[in-house]
Amino acid sequence: MRSSNPVMNTLVDPRQRQMQQQQYNPFDQYGAPGMAPGMAQPAAYADERPMTVDDVVSKTGITLGVIIAFAVVNFGISVFVSVALGTLLTFVGAIGGLIAVLVGTFGKKFGSAAVTLIYAAFEGLFVGGISFLFTNTMVAGASASALIGQAVLGTIGVFLGMLYVYKTGAIKVTPKFTRLLTAGIIGVLVLSVGNLIMALLGMGSPLRDGGMLAIIFSLVCIGLAALSFLQDFDTADKLIRQGAPAKMAWGVALGLAVTLVWLYTEILRLLSYFQQR
Repeated sequence: MRSSNPVMNTLVDPRQRQMQQQQYNPFDQYGAPGMAPGMAQPAAYADERPMTVDDVVSKTGITLGVIIAFAVVNFGISVFVSVALGTLLTFVGAIGGLIAVLVGTFGKKFGSAAVTLIYAAFEGLFVGGISFLFTNTMVAGASASALIGQAVLGTIGVFLGMLYVYKTGAIKVTPKFTRLLTAGIIGVLVLSVGNLIMALLGMGSPLRDGGMLAIIFSLVCIGLAALSFLQDFDTADKLIRQGAPAKMAWGVALGLAVTLVWLYTEILRLLSYFQQR
């Protein structure tokens, strides 16, 4: 099934998807435990149409639209109303977004439109606030719009580049790749928490102070975020090939949004370091 989006048009070969549907039961991991491969689709999903690339594109577009809208609102609040209120909304957005992701990941809510859109709203507040912080506080407002524009273009460029890498098969998403990527992300998370604790104790923030170590750390984070796109694309590809219900596109949209926000904030942070020099 072809997509109206030319960028993702060839993500799925319909003949391969048909073969996958004949060989596998795609619902074993999405609410139908105990069914053996080859068994009929559960009655709960019998009337649902299968997910397409267009579903992924449209749901991801809606999710990003909500993020952008709330980001603009909080950025405007920070600039024109109150920095304190904007900062508060930024913290609320960060915490709320984290909770939404945890619910979507561990609460068996994969494919929930409500969870994805709630995450988008919270994360939009965070993105707007963090954009204000980097462009108006860390770099004293120097070329704020240019800095944000560069970060957005960089994010789009990395996204399209990794989509090309995935489609050409230059990097295969294998179990070993997934294990290494997961280990890298956990390592970055542990280092980030340790750096935060050091900052709270007044011991400095070597991973976020704009120095050479901070630049290297940001580059590592950007690299991991870029590689995470391959995992997101692979998830979408497999669900489409297996004929998963269309609502599962909301889960794919959530995963892509999380990666995009992470990548954007890291690129923005890296650019802010050079503005401070």
